[in-house]
Amino acid sequence: MRIIRSPATMTAWSERLRREGVTIGFVPTMGALHTGHRSLIRAARLRCDALVVSIFVNPTQFGPTEDLTRYPRTRLKDHALCRAEGVDVCFEPTSTAMYPEGFQTTVTVPSIARRWEGDARPHHFSGVATVVTKLFGIVRPHLALFGQKDFQQSMLVRQLTRDLNLGVEIIVRPTVRERDGLAMSSRNVYLSMGERAVAATLYDSLRAGAEAIRNGIVDTSAVHAIMVNTIGQEPAIRVDYLAICDPVTLDPLSLVTTKAVLLGAVRLGSIRLIDNLIVSTRSTRNR
Repeated sequence: MRIIRSPATMTAWSERLRREGVTIGFVPTMGALHTGHRSLIRAARLRCDALVVSIFVNPTQFGPTEDLTRYPRTRLKDHALCRAEGVDVCFEPTSTAMYPEGFQTTVTVPSIARRWEGDARPHHFSGVATVVTKLFGIVRPHLALFGQKDFQQSMLVRQLTRDLNLGVEIIVRPTVRERDGLAMSSRNVYLSMGERAVAATLYDSLRAGAEAIRNGIVDTSAVHAIMVNTIGQEPAIRVDYLAICDPVTLDPLSLVTTKAVLLGAVRLGSIRLIDNLIVSTRSTRNR
């Protein structure tokens, strides 16, 4: 496995392979790789001839009070996982290489990124959109894989790729979970034992809402009440939002007629967790 830190070297590597007809797959990450990342790497490996994994903790997607300096960095473990999964290149640029002196351009986010996580973290999605656009330009992949856990992010990436004609096939893979249902995340390592014991309550809340919809409850105020009641059983959890949305626009729904995405974000101590579930109504499933 080759480690490349220079954007120019990364682009030259990719351009040489593209001229030879090699299909390049890409998994962008911020490192601290876990089983969820492994599932993306394995899925990508099956679809491409050469595989690039980026490891870059992107400063522009963190707000001034967020955990940029604390974000876990496990470079040696990350390299070992990538080698074991047959990754060809780890692209590991520095912040200076990605945002050199004089850098001014940012990507404006679409409407789907302006609520939910966009409300809670105003700086986040502009930073995501900008770094993804830059990474696609540097790595020049044919396809890129993202996880469904960051549902709104995946919708943003699909939109910007389509709008800016970036020519990258976007593949979104299902969320990988712990045995109790907690969505895998690099930040989970910061949960205390007590926090970890109740962290899956967010998933339980979303699952209760999904089950209600599948059982014929389509009034979202009733579904929301079920979700709130479920999560309210754990007083240590503070809810940022629980929402029942259109899975394409992410607009809140008053009634679920066919399909919805249930979105949730909570705080446990200093750690913020997000999750989602996609659900179809009973009538849709019976067609």
